[in-house]
Amino acid sequence: MQVVILCGGSGTRLWPISRTLYPKQFVKLFENESLFQKTVKRNAKLADSFSVVINQEQYFMGLDQIEDLNLNTKSTFVLEPIGRNTAPAIAMAALACDPNEILLVVPSDHLIEKQAAYEAVVKQARELAENDRLVTFGIKPGYAETGYGYIEAQGLEVKSFKEKPDTKTAEGYVSAGNYFWNSGMFCFKAKVFLEELKGHAPDVYDQSVAAFNHARRDQAIRLQMEDMKSIRSESIDYAVMEKSKRVNVVPADIGWSDLGSFDSLYETMPKDANGNTLSHNTIHLGSKNNLVISDNRLISTIDVEDLMIVDTADAIVIAKKGSTQKVKELVAEVKRRRPEMANVHTTAHRPWGTYTILEENQGYKVKQITVRPGAKLSLQYHHHRSEHWIVVSGIATVTIDENTFDLNQNQSTYIPKEAKHRLANNQKDDLILIEAQVGGYLGEDDIVRLQDDYKRN
Repeated sequence: MQVVILCGGSGTRLWPISRTLYPKQFVKLFENESLFQKTVKRNAKLADSFSVVINQEQYFMGLDQIEDLNLNTKSTFVLEPIGRNTAPAIAMAALACDPNEILLVVPSDHLIEKQAAYEAVVKQARELAENDRLVTFGIKPGYAETGYGYIEAQGLEVKSFKEKPDTKTAEGYVSAGNYFWNSGMFCFKAKVFLEELKGHAPDVYDQSVAAFNHARRDQAIRLQMEDMKSIRSESIDYAVMEKSKRVNVVPADIGWSDLGSFDSLYETMPKDANGNTLSHNTIHLGSKNNLVISDNRLISTIDVEDLMIVDTADAIVIAKKGSTQKVKELVAEVKRRRPEMANVHTTAHRPWGTYTILEENQGYKVKQITVRPGAKLSLQYHHHRSEHWIVVSGIATVTIDENTFDLNQNQSTYIPKEAKHRLANNQKDDLILIEAQVGGYLGEDDIVRLQDDYKRN
């Protein structure tokens, strides 16, 4: 069985922890493990191989996090330049494997706490899939949730799929007893899914096949932008599951949460005797039932209840419990006013390492750059800024136009605007330097790449 991990979500409802270029599935919220890593570990015993469908900007983040787990299971990455929802993403994974392969399709950002129960329902789903059924997993609802779609079942047969309901309708579903939350997990043969996709959404099928056939292949399957743009964005539910006559549902009591809000995150975290989340960065006096997340700052509360306080290096969100679904509206406003803050943290992850913004103001920006051993940045230039580099530790191999030279600790160099330049670390330890940018425009899109080891544009 191949486990297909879908990594397309941007996690906007967990902003400011989650950003477009560092979405919630890669944030290490759980004992220094990410939801993506937990998904890989949870399925390691079940999988003969993994297929990871991921945005090309997050490829090396996913690759690094899998390598950190030291598993022996083969992993194939399918890189999307833009997302086209779950139906095309699953089609790409199905096209890349043997037609008779059983696929277990799982999101990368869900939490499942009952491992033995999970393995049992996967076994049941696999047996159904062997008989050419399309299987979805239904979560027994614990309350009238309006943020999930529902599945109406009759035994293992699916009668209908329901959109996210209002509160009264959701209460009716829960009372009826034969409705389940739609988990977004599936199991089927690759060829059966492709047959049903071709029959019910032929345009999505044809365009996905064309994009897959045009993909570049090296260590990963790299789908091309123009091919992806031609595919209609469609979910697997709309494209296939709601139309097919071959659908079963397996009821699943597996300790499932999609962590789609800070309210659901609060439910999963350890708490003190007063219901406050536990952290070495918090002090509570007379406070109850609060979620507090802080990167570094000490957060103290006095006599407050039912608050969500989320603190990162560049943003703080404070909300009442029950209102955190509005974070999505907040992100829309952030994108309008401060678009970079919706995309990236002050620390950004790149294929070659990381950079952290230390200071930014009109006309200048100061970063700490960390380059991993053996890695190098692209050969590039900038239209609007010049740069100063100062080595803090390690040895920097610097190229500026036709000159290449080494800089040792406490040495520096200057890169004029428009100069072609490159930074490399040819040593066995991390290279750390300070970069001071000066110019009229300092956005990350002022990078013209001439050569790049990571095949970025």
